[in-house]
Order: sequence, then C-alpha cells, then structure tokens
Amino acid sequence: MSRRTDELSQNDHEPVGPGIRPPTAADTSAAGPTADPASGSASGGSDGRARPAPGPTPDGRSWQAVRHLLVRLHFYAGVLIAPFLLVAALTGLAYTLTPQLDQLVYGDRLTVGQADGAPRPLAEQIAAARAAHPEGVLASVTTPPGPEDTTRVVLSVPELGDKQRTVFVDPYTAEVRGELTTWSGSTPLTTWLDDLHRNLHLGDTGRLYSEVAASWLWVAVVGGLVLWLGRSRGRRAKSARGVLFPDRTARGVRRTRGRHAAAGVWLALGLLFLSATGLTWSNHAGERFGRLLDAVNGNAPALDTALPGAKPPAGDHAGHAGHSGSAGATADADPAAFDVALAAARQAGLGGTVVVTPPAEAGTAWVVAQDDNVWPVHYDRVAVDATDGEITSRTRWADHPALNKLSKLGVQGHMGVLFGVVNQVVLALIAIGLTAVIVWGYRMWWQRRPTRGERRALAGRAPERGGWRRLPLPVLVLGVPAVAALGWALPVLGVTLAGFLVLDAVTGAVLRRRTA
Repeated sequence: MSRRTDELSQNDHEPVGPGIRPPTAADTSAAGPTADPASGSASGGSDGRARPAPGPTPDGRSWQAVRHLLVRLHFYAGVLIAPFLLVAALTGLAYTLTPQLDQLVYGDRLTVGQADGAPRPLAEQIAAARAAHPEGVLASVTTPPGPEDTTRVVLSVPELGDKQRTVFVDPYTAEVRGELTTWSGSTPLTTWLDDLHRNLHLGDTGRLYSEVAASWLWVAVVGGLVLWLGRSRGRRAKSARGVLFPDRTARGVRRTRGRHAAAGVWLALGLLFLSATGLTWSNHAGERFGRLLDAVNGNAPALDTALPGAKPPAGDHAGHAGHSGSAGATADADPAAFDVALAAARQAGLGGTVVVTPPAEAGTAWVVAQDDNVWPVHYDRVAVDATDGEITSRTRWADHPALNKLSKLGVQGHMGVLFGVVNQVVLALIAIGLTAVIVWGYRMWWQRRPTRGERRALAGRAPERGGWRRLPLPVLVLGVPAVAALGWALPVLGVTLAGFLVLDAVTGAVLRRRTA
C-alpha cells in the first residue's frame, strides 16, 4: 500500500485546516529539497541536512518522476488489488491445514487401526474393494505412504465425471475401511478448499480472481521494496535495522507505514515465490508458460508405453496413462497383474509410494509411477509388461529438464507439501503476514485522509497524477516496450493495467472539469 506523495507534515496528526492545501510534489521540487513520497521527509545527506535534488530538465522531465509513478502504481495496486490478495491469503491459509484437517475428518479411512504383520497382496486388497464397490472400472491402486496408512483402490465411475471413487483398504487385513469421492487423489475437503483458493467455486470465471492476485502480487512487492529501500530519512533509513524493523518511536501514520513496509521486506521472497509459482498453472499466464516449455523442450520426458511387437494403439495415447489410466476401459484388469507390475517396479528401484495403473489400451504397458512429493522427491516411472514382469521403458526424475523440475518443485512448495510440516508453517506465516500488511496498508490510507475544519474525508488522497509525463526519455523508450511484453506474458496483468490507466484518465478529466 502506498504512501501519499503530498503528505509532508512533520506531525502525522497535524490536521489540514480549511483552505490549507498540502504541498504537492511539484511544490517541493520548486522549493529545493525533494520530498520523499515514502517517508514524508526531504532527502538529505548523512549529516541530516537537506540536499537539493537534481533539477528537472528544460522540458520538465526528472528521474524523481519515476518514484512518483511507482508511488501511484503501488497505491492503486494496494487499494484495488488488495481485496483479491486478502482472499487469496485467507483461503491459502485454510488450504495449508488440509493434511491435519484430512486426518481429523477422514482419519478412520486414511489410517489403519494397527500396523501389524506383512501387507497382503494387492490382488487380495483389490478383491475386497471390488466386493464392497463393484461399480465402475478399476483405474489405479496407490500404495500406502506410510506403515499406518491405507491402500487406495481408485475406481473410475462414469457418473462422477472427472472425479473418482477411492476405496480405502487396510493393507494388513484387506478390510475395507470406507470410500470417498476424490479428485486427483484429494479428499472432498481438500478438493473443496482447493477450489475455494483457486476459483471461489466459480469455475473458470472465478479463476480470474486468483490470477489477478498472482499477477499483481509481485508488482506490489517489488514496488514497495523500491520505495522503502529508496526512501531517505537520515542514517536510520540507510541502516539494516531501519529497513528490517519499524521505528518504535514513530507515531500515527509513520508507525503504521513502518510496520507495513518492514513486514513486506521480511515477506518479500515468499510472496514473490507464491506469485511466480501460482502463475505457472493459471489460465492465461499458465498457457504462456506452457508455450515456453514447449519452445525450450522443457516438458517432462514422455514414458513410452507401447509394448515391443504390439500393434500401435489407435490415436496418440502412449505415455498419457495416469491416475485414471483405464478410464476408457470397460472391464477390470487382472488384479494379480497389479502385484506383478508392483514387484517389477520395486525390483527396478522404485521405492516409497507408487501408483500402479493398468494399460489404457490393448498393446500398451502397465505404468508404475512414484508419487513422493516430500523432499527429496521421487518421480521415476516405469512401463511394465505384466505378462512376464519386464520393464519396457523408464523415465527418471534426474532426466527431467531443469525448467520442468523448477516448475514441479515450485508447485509442490506452493501447495505446502514439499518440506512437510515446515512448508506448512512457512506458508501459514506468509499468509498471516500478508493479511497484516494489507490491513496496515488500508489503515495507512485511512489515517492520511484530509481534514477540513471538524470534518475528515473517508479515506486518504491518491498520489499525484501525471508522473509519467515527466519521465526521462530513456525510461519511456525502454519502459513502453517492456510493459507491452509483460502484458503479453501476463495477459491479466496487462488488461487490468490498461483498465487502471483508462480509469485514471477518466478520473483526471472529471476533476479538471470540476475545477475549470
């Protein structure tokens, strides 16, 4: 949230009386010392004396205009985008708690009563699951993540659409402990919170909210950092303590601003990480990111599931089998073949949790894929001929392109699973911190509201308009193409920025007409 550029009072509680206009940036430029829009003080040297800023060029252009433009952009990003960020922070905070909430709500299905003895064969566990739930088609089986977890037998049921029915089986007794309607392996509660965070349960239209938040978050963070680090308030402003901690002696709006800015510094890396990783799977920016991966061959290597000597399947389905790999099948695969495929994968070195998926079509192999999302991650996959247990193809996590690895790990970190509980705690602190920064920003706006007589406005004034007209020519020449390119890469950012410019122009025209 921005600091007002026209606030230069030494006393933050000093009212602006009737007929008194706070000095603007233009006033201060003419007066000599340059007013710092972030700190409300004149720039000065290490001795604390005011020092004249570089004067404007004959055409009125000045590098100080860059700062004024940043202040206005940061202000609008805070006032107009902060509600989106606040919703994203609160829903993201709820999502970070899903592992604990799942255990609380579905613990009787996710875990066994007692881990005792050796696990039963998958065929026996599948038979128990199918006896209790004969509907649909057997899609995949996920082995237990830990010794106290259940086996997940996933069924593709047509009436569930893109969701599945997951049957939870005690691996030691083959007892069915219950079932849930899942989506990509997530429980109903996790799916509900995930949809709330991504689209507010409004589908593709709702996803615009989260993309707006992710697109503008880094703009607000970077702009705020530049303004805070570039402020000039004597020796304290140049010290690490002055950057990382608010001034405890400050009062009023200066205290609020210090808390807002210092918290933003501490949160900056985490917020930039969440912005970047959130954009990679957004609707519009995510599509651009996908094009980039295609252009640089940055996608994960495909697993060849064609069996040697078999007739190629109709269509291009090789390598696309996943958690619902047999969704197009009309009958269950042989349960005993699950044990054959699993044994072959274990012998090939695939440890931990794996997903065993039967062939999607005749002439294709079984797929066994590691599904360990906690660091160090394991994402190796093998294609298995279940008739003899032969490994016909393999992809290794080590062979994934660097950009694909960064994207995959970034998503897992964004979801709070990459480093387990530590990841959850960090995300929760970031969400709480962002909420506080937004609240302080709005409070700062409210504290800066102008006063006339005994009356105060509902909110503070916006920073001065027209800063872009005074930008140095090199900034305009380089900045306009850069902003255009950025608008193409992040379409939602580009459209909303254009909307802000139109709104700003209309507002300026209305104000000029009123004062004419």
